[in-house]
Amino acid sequence: MSFHETAPTQHPSWARPIRDLGIQIAGTRLEPVLKEFQEELQQSGIRKLKPHFYLSNEWGVPFGTRALAVPFYLAQPALIGLHADQVGFLEGATRADLLRYLRHEMGHVVNYCYKLYEREYWTKLFGSINQPYLEEYRPEPFSMRFVRHLPGWYAQKHPDEDWAETFAVWMTPGRDWRAEYAGWTDALAKLEYCDRTMADLTNREPLVTATELDEAVEELTYSLKDYYRDYPLVEANLPGVDGSLRTIFEDLREEMKSPGNERRQASELIRRLERDLMSSVYRWTGHFPERTRGLLRQLATRADLLQQGYAEDQENAVTVALTTFVTALAMNYVHRGSYVS
Repeated sequence: MSFHETAPTQHPSWARPIRDLGIQIAGTRLEPVLKEFQEELQQSGIRKLKPHFYLSNEWGVPFGTRALAVPFYLAQPALIGLHADQVGFLEGATRADLLRYLRHEMGHVVNYCYKLYEREYWTKLFGSINQPYLEEYRPEPFSMRFVRHLPGWYAQKHPDEDWAETFAVWMTPGRDWRAEYAGWTDALAKLEYCDRTMADLTNREPLVTATELDEAVEELTYSLKDYYRDYPLVEANLPGVDGSLRTIFEDLREEMKSPGNERRQASELIRRLERDLMSSVYRWTGHFPERTRGLLRQLATRADLLQQGYAEDQENAVTVALTTFVTALAMNYVHRGSYVS
């Protein structure tokens, strides 16, 4: 099943090229948030470096530029709803979340425009910028060597991301990072380096001012239909799941014999929990949301085939059991590369 087959509604311009939809920052929900963010930059002492905001197909900063890309679907409520229906996971849906991602991406802008990655001590703390950038990474949850900002222990993905996450923690207003990371020797050393570096750069002109854009919304010739059709859907490889589902649901079968206790379908609950589990499991394990979605869909399909159900008044207990099971599978995958040994 593809993502777009799950959407209850489609955008009126579903089949038109995205570049023709007139999506822009001006006059949208993004405009006041970007203004607030620019005020944050001033308060943080970042006065000479001005990021260039634009809409693209995803968050990012093209290497060697000051261009900061914001996903186009975050500009309009209808597109946000469509993305949530199609993908199930949003990065920047609320004002607070938008600011969180902007701070992270600004870390890349600072890194590229001042060429911090060429500095010897930067490399000593964070690693080489030339280290291979792998989309699939296996973080060490709760490691005290890295700060925590974006979900999924994102600082552990690459030295460039480690710096961007460190910068974001440093720049967040009202965050007492010295107290929060007291005793975290490595993470605190990175934050203190960031603090010293940013103080030194306050009145320095950036070395790089390029604004080359990548996949700008005005250049997207494909449609929303094409965009979501090509969105990755990862199928789970999970043999032997039937016994686990029976353990979760059949242990409560006796409760369904109580008078007036309505029987619920297990698959309906799994599908209802999908969006929340995609987000929460990613935050605490680093297991990618698209993988969690594929995993949950396999569980729902098997639950239907096995005709699994639960008593209405046992929904909380079943939800806890299912969440624990999915989290355990996710952790196994993150550490071993497989859901089962």
